[in-house]
Amino acid sequence: MKFILNNEDVGTTLPPGMPLLDFIRYHQHLTGTKTGCNEGDCGACTILAGDLKQGVLVYRAWTSCLTPLGNAHGKHIVTIEGINMLPALNPIQQAMADNCATQCGFCTPGFVMSLAGFCLDRKTPDAENAIAAIDGNICRCTGYKSIERAAGTVAGLLTDRNGEEPAIFATRQQILPEYFAGIKERLKSLIPTLNGELNPPSDTHPRFVGGGTDLYVQQPEAIQEQPIRFLLGQELLKGITREDNRCVLGASVTVNDILESSIMRTWFPALGNYLKLVSSTPVRNMATIAGNFVNASPIGDMTIFFLALDATLELSDGQSVRTLPLRDLYKGYKQLNKTSAEYITRCWFELPGDSTGFNFEKVSKRTHLDIASVNSAISITIAANLISDIRISAGGVGPVPLLLTDTAAFLKGKAPGTATIKQACAIAQLEITPISDTRGTAEYKRLLLEQLIKAHFITLFPTLQVELLL
Repeated sequence: MKFILNNEDVGTTLPPGMPLLDFIRYHQHLTGTKTGCNEGDCGACTILAGDLKQGVLVYRAWTSCLTPLGNAHGKHIVTIEGINMLPALNPIQQAMADNCATQCGFCTPGFVMSLAGFCLDRKTPDAENAIAAIDGNICRCTGYKSIERAAGTVAGLLTDRNGEEPAIFATRQQILPEYFAGIKERLKSLIPTLNGELNPPSDTHPRFVGGGTDLYVQQPEAIQEQPIRFLLGQELLKGITREDNRCVLGASVTVNDILESSIMRTWFPALGNYLKLVSSTPVRNMATIAGNFVNASPIGDMTIFFLALDATLELSDGQSVRTLPLRDLYKGYKQLNKTSAEYITRCWFELPGDSTGFNFEKVSKRTHLDIASVNSAISITIAANLISDIRISAGGVGPVPLLLTDTAAFLKGKAPGTATIKQACAIAQLEITPISDTRGTAEYKRLLLEQLIKAHFITLFPTLQVELLL
C-alpha cells in the first residue's frame, strides 16, 4: 500500500484489513487521532481523505475507526498533526480557543478535522454548512453553542474564496499548511506507482469490503485476518449516470455521492432533507449503497429508499453476471439471495415522471447519528386523480426490509382520500411483525408506521393534512 500521510509518503505491508485508526495511532504514533466509540458515532477519530476524482482534488471527512487501512491506498490521509502550524495554532484551532469551544479537549481534534474538511469542501462557505460539517462529532462537556460559534468563525475565513480551489485558497490564507497546495500534483505522481487494486489472489475467497461502516462495527477483529477485496476505490463501481430513462448507480456510490448528484437532486428535490437523517457527514462519506443493501438490516435507510423505487441489482461472481430486483434480495433475517462469491456491481431504477411523487420518512431517537426505530418511503403515481401505481417500503417492522404489497394493492385504482388512507394503514398492520427492542416496543413501531404512512400522504397531498391529523 502506498499513500500520503500528512506530508510524508508512506508505504506499508501491514494487513490491509487493519482499521486505519490503529495504523495511525499504534504504527505511526500519531495519537492526536483519538479512539472513542469504535462505532463511528463520536467523531474523535475523524481524519480527512483526499482523492483525485476526474482530476479534481476532493477531501472527505472519515471516521478512521470504521474503514480499513486498504481504503487509504493512493490517497492523502490527514490527521490533526497534519494541519498543525506550530508554534502557533492554525485559524481553525484558534477559533475553537477564542470561542471557549473546548473543555477536556478529548473531542476537539475531531471537531477541528471536520472543520478543516469544511475548509477544503466546495460547498457554499456559510455558517449553516460549517455546522452541518460537524454533525458527526459529539462533545460531552463543552456545550454546542460555543462550538457552533467557532464553526461560524471558520466560515467567515472563507468568505473571499470566490470559486478558487479550496486547497489553494486555504494555504494562501494560511488556514492550512503550505504543503496542501502541492498535494494534487503529488497524488498524480503517486497513481502510476500504485500496484493496481489491493485485491487478494484469485484462488482465495475474499471478503468484500466497501466503506466498512457496517462491517467494522460488527466484526473488526475477524475482518483483519481475512483476505479482502476492496471495492470503495474501484472506478468501475463508481458514478451516477442517466441511461435513457434509467438512473444507474455504481455499487460503491456513497450516500454523499447521491446527495451531490445533479441527477438525483433534479428528480428528488427534497433529497437533502431525506439524507440528512442518514447517519452523519463522515459516515455518509464512506457508506456505500451496496454495503447498505447486503448488510441486510431491516432498517437500512438506503435500502428502504431504493425499495420504494423498485431498484434492480446487478451481481457478479467474476465469471458471470445476473440481475435481481432489490425486493427479491432478502430471504430472511440477514439471509441473502446471493452466493458468497457474488458482489453487487451496480443498480438502477426508472426515473419518476411528472405525475409521480416520492417521499422518505424516518423516526429515530436522535436526528443525526442514529438508526431508525421505523423508516418508510413511498413512490406514488396519479392518473386521472386515481392512484395508478404505488410502492410503500417499511423498515423496523419485520425481519427484513419490507414492501407493503397488500397495502399497495388496496390503494391502487383509488383516489388518495382520508378514509382510503386510514383503511390502508389498517391493512399495513396485517403485513408487519415488529418486535420490541431497544428502539421501541412492537406497539410503538406499529403506531409509528401508521403515522409515517399518513406523513407520506400529508407531504404529497397537503390538502389531506387536517383530516388525517384528526
